Amino acid sequence: MTSIPRAGVIGNPISHSLSPKLHSYWLKRYGIEGEYTALQVSEDALESTLRDLPKQGFIGANVTLPHKVSVMQFADQITDRATLIGAANTLIFKEDGRIFADNTDGYGFMANVRQGAPDWDPKAGPAAIFGAGGAARAIIVALADAGVPEIIIANRTRPKAEALRADFGARVRVVDWVQADQMLDGANTVINTTSLGMVGAQEFKVSLDALSKDAVVTDIVYNPLRTPFLKAAEAKGARTVDGLGMLLHQGVPGFERWFGKRPEVDDATRAAVLA
Repeated sequence: MTSIPRAGVIGNPISHSLSPKLHSYWLKRYGIEGEYTALQVSEDALESTLRDLPKQGFIGANVTLPHKVSVMQFADQITDRATLIGAANTLIFKEDGRIFADNTDGYGFMANVRQGAPDWDPKAGPAAIFGAGGAARAIIVALADAGVPEIIIANRTRPKAEALRADFGARVRVVDWVQADQMLDGANTVINTTSLGMVGAQEFKVSLDALSKDAVVTDIVYNPLRTPFLKAAEAKGARTVDGLGMLLHQGVPGFERWFGKRPEVDDATRAAVLA
């Protein structure tokens, strides 16, 4: 067994993940002896891999698609926020072999928006969210915690959005995808959590005509960094925050737990990950 602390990211596929670049940069920057690797793991091998990693010197792992939900069934201890979101992206392996699961996506989202738009006040008005997947769930929990008065959701398949309303209650309102542009009227925060506009995906075609120039607009897609959605929002005079920071900030709590140092997300971090 290796004596240096090891962590990694579990997913399938995994070659696209920027997490190894991020954590390896932080390890080098802070002079920490440690290792962070990408681990391609199939659904069938998930449980055996999780049981085996601590024996190989792993002290934790990040989890990405498609394992964020299924990993929960193998955890011995789950934080309240991961339970509420129904997914985990950060694991800590205890010395006795127990697995502790958390979800830092909502934290990463909030830290990114606060860094990119320092005077943003989540309580100042409704939030409009495109999409109803796992990222949307994490963001809804974070926004509700921050005191957003109303969260309006449009998803291409309405039942998925209705399921979020059922889980999170009256603060959530659902609109049809064909009327998604209408939820921008009066929205203080606007978020794209869909893959629309991502490299290789379909275009984002919803009109942003009703967008206020006082709104803060963010996209969780970071390839490209300035998505068509963000460009359209900029053209309306709104402040925009790209999605890369969410990825960077969600990695902070895990790195701190595994390697004992709270890393900084700054321009040098962004440059290293984009290099």
